[in-house]
Amino acid sequence: MIFDVDGTLVDSQAEIIGAMAEAFAAEGLTAPTREVVLSIVGLSLPESFRVLCPDQDASTRERLTAGYRAAFRDYATADLQRKSPLFPGAREAVLRLHAQDHTVLAVATGKSKRGLDRLIDQHALQELFVSRQTSDLHPSKPHPAMIHAALAEAGVPASRAVMVGDTTYDMDMARAAGVATIGVGWGYHPADSLRADRMIPTFAALDAAIDDLIGEPA
Repeated sequence: MIFDVDGTLVDSQAEIIGAMAEAFAAEGLTAPTREVVLSIVGLSLPESFRVLCPDQDASTRERLTAGYRAAFRDYATADLQRKSPLFPGAREAVLRLHAQDHTVLAVATGKSKRGLDRLIDQHALQELFVSRQTSDLHPSKPHPAMIHAALAEAGVPASRAVMVGDTTYDMDMARAAGVATIGVGWGYHPADSLRADRMIPTFAALDAAIDDLIGEPA
């Protein structure tokens, strides 16, 4: 099981939107709307700013990237327990899956390694994920490199893997890697845009969706 993070396991939109506003303000630019910002969640930061600011030069986009990182770090570390809360049922779902002898868990996220490690420590999810793939180690989603690396590290073939995510980038990445897809109905992209193999309205429906797609091993 390969999980996206922002918009799938945790609701980090307040920090994302706040950090974007600060980064753009520091450059004297008008920040994108909430809807536009959420539409690029999942991309690496450099790719995000290429999408958001196609008319800005590379040096401006680099400053925006640095400004966002600094602002997000400040948001994430202040009043830590109230930041990026897990979605309802997320903890129970990953613990339930982790307890299965035939299941291993991985993460493929647009976050940096530092940001992902901080979030995992915040929510006491250490030791649950055998592979943590982040945007600073790979090309941005929807390139399949993160999934290829996760499969290799977990020792699992693509035919026995499922990607769980909330954006079209997650779904396109999984399809490019030959992995089945489960879309969540509570994330940052419209549910009807995902074209996932299965959609779930809550984490309570995750196990049945997995079994429907790949079943239990023989």
